[in-house]
Formats: sequence, structure tokens, C-alpha cells
Amino acid sequence: MSQDDSTRTELEAAVFRRLVAHLRERTDVQNIELMNLAGFCRNCLSNWLKDAADEKGVAMTKDESREAVYGMSYDAWKAKHQSTATAEQLEAFKHSHPGQATGG
Repeated sequence: MSQDDSTRTELEAAVFRRLVAHLRERTDVQNIELMNLAGFCRNCLSNWLKDAADEKGVAMTKDESREAVYGMSYDAWKAKHQSTATAEQLEAFKHSHPGQATGG
């Protein structure tokens, strides 16, 4: 499959938008579950978005990048959708990500 850089970028952007939309719809899936199963979560995506903005010299705050992923402020999302992690989830995280804090 041959494609130019512009087309590749458009396709990648469409995939990112679809992933973000999917995660916004699946508010039942907690970030810790994503981290335990996939090694990344909504916060990771927002951090990667901010990193990309920083690399390009585009002004973006951490709050702005999180809002772009969550579709609302992070605090609002946590209040509306985040549940307390279970002991099992925390234990799984500890084993799959030694030395890392869960951090939200």
C-alpha cells in the first residue's frame, strides 16, 4: 500500500479521533483497567497529545490536552465517571507497572 504523507496523516488523525470517541462512549471502562490490559489509558493519550503539541511548538496545557481526550475537564470526568479502584485492580497495576503510581 503506497500513500503520500498527507494521506497517511489524515488516516492516522481519523483513527485517533475514532479512538477518542470510542473511549468517551465507554465511560464504564476505567483508566486503571486500560492500563492493566493495554499499558495505556486516557491520561496517556492526553499526555501524548501534549507532547506532540510541544514538539510542534503549539501552545497546549495539560488541562487542554485532557479535555481534548475526555471531552470535558478531567475533574468533571472523574466526578461523573471514575470509580474507586478495587484491590484487585491496584494489585494488577502494581505487578504490570512496578514503580509507577496509578495517578488517576
